[in-house]
Amino acid sequence: MSRFHLHLTGCCSAMALLACAGGAIAQSQDEEPAGSPTTIDEIVVTASRIDRAGFTAPTPTVRLTAEDLSVGARLNVAAALNDMPQFRATQSAQTTSTNTGAGGAPVDLRGLGVSRTLVLIDGRRVSSENDLNSIPTVLIKGVDVVTGGASAAWGSGAVAGVVNVSLDRKFEGGKLGAEYGISSYDDAEQVRFEGAYGRSVLDGRGHVVIGGEYLDNEGVIPRASRPNVGRWSQVSTGDGTGNFVNVPDVGFSNAAYGGLIMSGVLKGKAFNPDGSLRDFDYGKVVGTSSVGGEGPSNDDISPLVTPQQRYAALASFTYDIQDNLRFTADVRHSKMWNTYTWFGDHDRGNLVVKRDNAFLPGAVGAAMDAAGETTLTMGRFNSDINFPTIDFERVTTQATLALDGELGSKWRWGAYYSHGEFNNDIDTPGFILKNEWAKAVDSVINPATGQAICRDALTNPNSTCVPINLFGLGAPSQAAVDYVTGTPMQRSTTKLDSVGFSMRGEPFSLPAGDVSVAFGVEARKESIDQTVGELDAAKAFRSFSFSAMSGEFAVKEAFAEVLLPLVKDVPVFNDLQFNAAVRVSEYDTTGSIWSWKVGATNEFFPGFRGRITQSRDIRSANLSELYTQTTTGYNNINDPVKNATVYVLNNGGGNPNLTPETADTLTLGVTYSPPSVPGLNMSIDYYSIKIDDVITTIAPQDLVTRCFNGNKALCDKVERDAAGDLVRTMSTFLNLAEYQTDGVDAEVSYTAPLGRFFADASGRINLRMVGTWTNSLTTNDGVTEIQYVGSQGYAFGLGVPELRLNASAGWKGEVFSANLRARYISDGQYNSTIKIVNNEIDAYTYFDLGVTADLARFGADGVELYANATNLFDKDPPEGSLFSPYYDVIGRYVTVGARYRF
Repeated sequence: MSRFHLHLTGCCSAMALLACAGGAIAQSQDEEPAGSPTTIDEIVVTASRIDRAGFTAPTPTVRLTAEDLSVGARLNVAAALNDMPQFRATQSAQTTSTNTGAGGAPVDLRGLGVSRTLVLIDGRRVSSENDLNSIPTVLIKGVDVVTGGASAAWGSGAVAGVVNVSLDRKFEGGKLGAEYGISSYDDAEQVRFEGAYGRSVLDGRGHVVIGGEYLDNEGVIPRASRPNVGRWSQVSTGDGTGNFVNVPDVGFSNAAYGGLIMSGVLKGKAFNPDGSLRDFDYGKVVGTSSVGGEGPSNDDISPLVTPQQRYAALASFTYDIQDNLRFTADVRHSKMWNTYTWFGDHDRGNLVVKRDNAFLPGAVGAAMDAAGETTLTMGRFNSDINFPTIDFERVTTQATLALDGELGSKWRWGAYYSHGEFNNDIDTPGFILKNEWAKAVDSVINPATGQAICRDALTNPNSTCVPINLFGLGAPSQAAVDYVTGTPMQRSTTKLDSVGFSMRGEPFSLPAGDVSVAFGVEARKESIDQTVGELDAAKAFRSFSFSAMSGEFAVKEAFAEVLLPLVKDVPVFNDLQFNAAVRVSEYDTTGSIWSWKVGATNEFFPGFRGRITQSRDIRSANLSELYTQTTTGYNNINDPVKNATVYVLNNGGGNPNLTPETADTLTLGVTYSPPSVPGLNMSIDYYSIKIDDVITTIAPQDLVTRCFNGNKALCDKVERDAAGDLVRTMSTFLNLAEYQTDGVDAEVSYTAPLGRFFADASGRINLRMVGTWTNSLTTNDGVTEIQYVGSQGYAFGLGVPELRLNASAGWKGEVFSANLRARYISDGQYNSTIKIVNNEIDAYTYFDLGVTADLARFGADGVELYANATNLFDKDPPEGSLFSPYYDVIGRYVTVGARYRF
């Protein structure tokens, strides 16, 4: 019996017990008296600072309820949002499985980068680098997504839009939940538990809410467990055309488990575990890759989806000091941690061994002597030398104090202070120390004892060197492994302090209605203090190390917004309103910068509205972009100069001389809710975003491509050796000339009683389709413009599909409910920036199914059972779609769970 069936049986038993317990508790639970109603309206218009009831902002906004977010039982809110066509899964447990940000959950609107989507909780900035893992989903009431620039309303970072998470601060009663999930490959096993409780206190003037969740997901290890993903790569076609081809079963041609001899009379021989030799099966050699054969690959060991454990908790207290004055205090705390295998620290054909090496097998030495050779060169896949792992822990804590009140009948005000800290601690044991490695490899026989000894120890009595045997898988002793490896480590603390005051009201009226205004001031300070281990600071590792970072910036801002009703109740202009906002932001790093917005809405006839907005949005460089020191990583690069795929070092880093981005954003569209068809809502909006002085790093592949295309400035960031071979790329942050995108968003939704169509039918139906068509997404470095629409298989590029659709059909009855969803991705290319023979990706459609059962009719009041299946038909991803931001590499994923409300 598979793990899925075993655990499913156990979980169903546990849920049955929960249902029985729920029925018993529900019968004995006393009802809590409802608190006295508050007089302070909680109205949040995410696209605006105007909080007048009934106000519809001219900037498009998509609203998702907690029920919408639960479809598919995703890991977190970010994963649920990534199912929407407006988002790109730039960073997730799937797309970042081999870097130090693995498992993070920010969101990325339009594919413009996570730093250009501003995340708020109830209108306030969050710490933890927009990681939505830090928000307990059990207390989320809904999410508003502003799909256009909103810097004038909310400040820097809202270039692509805003994601505002609304919390249920008035939750009454309690709820508990348990969930289990597993993939069709019997991996990615997951358990999740959640709970929340809220009640009125202090004679109904106060309210307390607490809630939290815990999740443990085993991830997917290794990548090679998915045949369409692991061990796929692009290699040269070898026909002189400069073309590449996506092929499976690709490994290293210059390394082997236990060692591969790369030079001399024994070239092409590999070491067996006992030190004897065999002929290495190269398969087909293309550059440093082998297709087929026995070439090893990190994909055989490294994760496809990183495992993760996390919890998130929140406590909120509100108290009505007076009917027109409310105090709010809340604290949010989360932790995410795990340990997983990373990428190997290998010798790719560059390990030199001398003839007098103490561990050199006799047969090898004899063959070298016969050929007059004094050294041999090896390639070695060092999986037996502490294959590096990541041990990470991310902790977020944020506390907020706020006062909200009213002045008379027309003015409302609010003030808040928030302090947040994000701690990111990482240890990565298993990386090779360059000096110790060189000494341990250079071993000889001690003439006094006849035992192996480091050559260094013969002349240095204080040497602690341990000689290492590299001839055969498993040959290195544990003592030698301990001597030649160390642990890169990082301790990082990011702090956010923010304070603000705002006034909103309706100071006077025009013939068409009340004029609304909002104005206020805000200030915030962000800082980072990142320290590294002594070995990192000394640059003791040969392939990877962390870098220290320290810096801060502060900004003071003032904003104002106005809503003017111009015309009311006349033909064609049933309700014409004008909206404008302005903000000035003064940074202590780059000085003052303005952002603004003008927009209008009009009801042309009942239910049919038009809207238009033009805005200037800004984004100043964040802490990482300004202050990151040198980072280290490795990438497979298709080199158009050598017509080969090579594994190349990439160094990144910050740039304190960055200037702020400025963006011009236009949105225009219409919405229609015909009065004759209640429940039907339609909208269509065009968007155009042009960003100047873009703050970005250029992906290593794009650096090489742009240099090849003639950008001489970027050639300074592409390093080659004397033979012209790639040895390093440098993806430091810089201001790129231009980033531009435009397209169309559309949505149709309909909800109605099923009895409207079928007599005596019960329940309600809910139909919804959301789509995004992207006309263009280009970057221009001043020399070359690259189009990224349709370049959608390459995880580390900027590509987006031309068309994405999300359609769902749901029915909710008294006992049962069901939801069927289809996610469509148009056809495209794996990577349009390079010439790949088999570059085409067909259109994809995934189906998700969810069902629930409310057991109240069976005596278990408040108990609900549910099951979800994402990728219902277990559709394989496109071939070679490693780290794909759009395609499902996991396979069918089934979750079952139970909720209990009391």
